[in-house]
Amino acid sequence: MNKHLAFLSALALSAGMNLNAQNANNMVIQANKIGAEIQPTMYGHFFEDINYGADGGLYAELVKNRSFDFPQNFMGWDIFGKVTLQNDGPFERNPHYVRLSDPGHAHKRTGIENEGFFGIGIKANEKYRFTVWARGENQKIKVELINNASMGETQVITSQDVAINSKEWKKYEVILTPGETQEKAHLRIFLASPGSVDLEHVSLFPVDTWKGRENGLRKDLVQALADTKPGVFRFPGGCIVEGTDLATRYNWKNSVGPVENRPINENRWHYTFPHRFYPDYFQTYGMGFYELFLLAEDMGAEPLPVLNCGLSCQYQNDDPKAHVPVDQLDSYIQDALDLIEFANGDTNTKWGKLRADMGHPAPFNLKFIGIGNEQWGPEYPERLKLFVEAIRKAYPDMKIIGSSGPQSEGEDFDYLWPEMKKLKVDLVDEHFYRPESWFLKSGNRYDNYDRKGPKVFAGEYACHGDGKKWNHFHASLLEAAFLTGVERNADVVHMATYAPLLAHVEGWQWRPDLIWFDNLRSVRSCSWYVQSLYGHNKGTNVVPLTMNKQAVSGQEGQNGLFASAVWDEPTQTYIVKIANTSDKAQAINLEFKGLKKSEKLGEGKLITLHSDNLDAENTLDNPNTIVPKESAVNIEGNTLNTEIGAMTFAVYKFKKL
Repeated sequence: MNKHLAFLSALALSAGMNLNAQNANNMVIQANKIGAEIQPTMYGHFFEDINYGADGGLYAELVKNRSFDFPQNFMGWDIFGKVTLQNDGPFERNPHYVRLSDPGHAHKRTGIENEGFFGIGIKANEKYRFTVWARGENQKIKVELINNASMGETQVITSQDVAINSKEWKKYEVILTPGETQEKAHLRIFLASPGSVDLEHVSLFPVDTWKGRENGLRKDLVQALADTKPGVFRFPGGCIVEGTDLATRYNWKNSVGPVENRPINENRWHYTFPHRFYPDYFQTYGMGFYELFLLAEDMGAEPLPVLNCGLSCQYQNDDPKAHVPVDQLDSYIQDALDLIEFANGDTNTKWGKLRADMGHPAPFNLKFIGIGNEQWGPEYPERLKLFVEAIRKAYPDMKIIGSSGPQSEGEDFDYLWPEMKKLKVDLVDEHFYRPESWFLKSGNRYDNYDRKGPKVFAGEYACHGDGKKWNHFHASLLEAAFLTGVERNADVVHMATYAPLLAHVEGWQWRPDLIWFDNLRSVRSCSWYVQSLYGHNKGTNVVPLTMNKQAVSGQEGQNGLFASAVWDEPTQTYIVKIANTSDKAQAINLEFKGLKKSEKLGEGKLITLHSDNLDAENTLDNPNTIVPKESAVNIEGNTLNTEIGAMTFAVYKFKKL
């Protein structure tokens, strides 16, 4: 009787296993068919100075309006005592400075106090470099970091005296080391002697910037960028390339040379959304094109600068007079040619010499340049044509990126793609900020693209949840699902960058964003982890993966599954990415076909990104709410029988032995 029960039990178990196998989603990887090369630029970053992404963010300067050249000259400053504004300073393009004079009474004080960007974040026992250009004979100033909340017995956290001892303008420096951490400190400067002193370009940086550079970048934010292993870095925008008007477009030539002489530019994002209005949001150009090229180099990413094509923002300018006439584009075209010379030119050229004088004699090896951002209509290709002709003539190897406009489909998109083909641009920049439904149905977007035309740069994309414009897990899962289709079509898509990149929690205009920060902390969103998983598991070549002889792209009958497979030549590893966007766990069979008898797959690694709460997100206070988890996975022969959880992104890795 016991033997009979045991037999029936084994029979039932076998039947159950067979039933599971029959119900499993059988995916076949043609392991011997090494397909299209995946470009090193496939996954990267797009930077724009939105959400205080530059000044107040990535750029580590802690003083707002350091040269008193905002249109409201004392914006960011409190002044007291006898302070006057002067406009004949030592820097032509930043002419303003302040004169601190004796207040006329022994018990009165003259000085200035800066609020920073939503306060000044300082950390206990860290060093901060204060610098100022000053002029005065036998004068002294007292430089203080103060507790803006005035909670203690004294406001002063740390202070240093600076002796000013020259009739000529001279740069002075002291190191301040606070003994406490404050998120919203202020910088205060007293005149500490009779007489008067002139102050210009008042600056405060952490000494511990990225790579320890003066005029450097905020270390934790750069680290977050570098940690995704980006292959391309697009800058400086975005809509700031266009400007609200041409006078406020981003002008790269104003962003290079001595930092003290880079002029202020109005940031179009400070008034774009009246419900998120920031009238003190300007660009100092302190983190200019030189620093952005350096950052790309540091991260091992190809730099991709984007320049204005003679059109201001078309959303905000219907009048043709707001744009540069086609026959007056010479200076704009020259800007593009000069930029290439700045990046790649020999040190005996005008702009190559400037690069060398700034500290980088070797060329940056620029390979890509974008012309125009989200332009549309015939006015765009008729201008782009002149840029293409001039760049091709001077730099025939330079790859030029055009645009398909601000939408992922529709009239403008359908008009511009054929125009880009006519102009023979190398890549076309596509943008799509779309809801969940769009991402769920777009897994096969690139399957039928023209293989002979320009390649695709998915330059700005993010899943914007319906009524949920924040970085919740579900949006990130759908981005991961969509990217399987990008990866599968690596012969067409050569670049993809999420946008926007950075956002200050107190100063954002647009969300969701990849990385959030305050004055002291930063947090990597769920979308950041998706980008990182793709960046670290890019592979070198696509490998065919099918289910029922079809690509796994979330289409009808595929149970909400999206999948792609790649081969990584240096590590001899197969990498399979699967996104289960359904609310049920799914049985999966991964069969690696075509391997030689002598070839086997070793123990694998599984990395999963999952949350039971689809609305959950990582925050500054809880940065690790949703992070990838790793485990070992065993494969029998060349087939893996497994299960992927509901609402889960999974990466399977198997090394070929």
